[in-house]
Amino acid sequence: MSTGSTGDTQMVIITGMSGAGKTVAIQSFEDLGFFCVDNLPPTLLPKFLELMKESGNKMNKVALVMDLRGREFFDHLFKALDDLSETSWVTPRILFLDADDSSLVRRYKETRRSHPLAHEGLPLEGIKLERDLLEELKGRAQLIYNTSKMKPRELREKILTEFTVNKEHIFTVNVMSFGFKHGLPIDADLVFDVRFLPNPHYIEHMRPKTGIDEEVSSYVLKWIETQKFLEKVTDLLSFMLPHYKREGKAQLIIAIGCTGGQHRSVALAEYIGKYFSKDYKTCITHRDIERRKEKTT
Repeated sequence: MSTGSTGDTQMVIITGMSGAGKTVAIQSFEDLGFFCVDNLPPTLLPKFLELMKESGNKMNKVALVMDLRGREFFDHLFKALDDLSETSWVTPRILFLDADDSSLVRRYKETRRSHPLAHEGLPLEGIKLERDLLEELKGRAQLIYNTSKMKPRELREKILTEFTVNKEHIFTVNVMSFGFKHGLPIDADLVFDVRFLPNPHYIEHMRPKTGIDEEVSSYVLKWIETQKFLEKVTDLLSFMLPHYKREGKAQLIIAIGCTGGQHRSVALAEYIGKYFSKDYKTCITHRDIERRKEKTT
């Protein structure tokens, strides 16, 4: 399946009916590593193209959301699209998101939002007006998704399937160490507390070191309770990770916490991250490992 344009740069223009799923779409493109801009006015598109050229290869995948802004909006958009067709290094693809009137009305009622074209009237009136305005743009779209019967997860999966170049790198396992005394990481999906394990902090010559040091790591890992914990947690994660990936999740953040985030959590985060690196793209970070240095400087 072709995943991009004939030029060197992928550009996707996301547009369509209000309430059809543009927010989910732009989030999906962000997960794919696209440089995303929400509500870019068409008049700024030529300037944006100049910035893309100046960036070299740093902006070779771009997704732009362009919403309804009236008749003048479409005049500028069509001119911008015509100008783009003259370039050799980028060819835009228009992704048009549509949905049945009844589905759009239901979504507006559920969110209690007003339609942008019917602030004081019924949502259906605004939907019909918008559909008439968008008719020509829909005719120029390369991709049209009807989201009437789609759940957000299904729309996301459809976009990932269409635009993924290297699917094995879509799902990332992030393993993070942290210290409970510095607070829980707010972005963690799973948190494991390892404060029950023997603490190298109480061994004087290990105190200034971290779990990255071989001596500290060996100390943390040698205990029977540590080995039992790792056996159980890797077995649990081996079961869970394929299901998270199948669901369409872009990344899973696994947080391992000890008291200060220096010794036990660091050693175990390193172990768990390396354990799963053979099957998944992994990233290991140590949130609080520099805290001691900051305190002494």
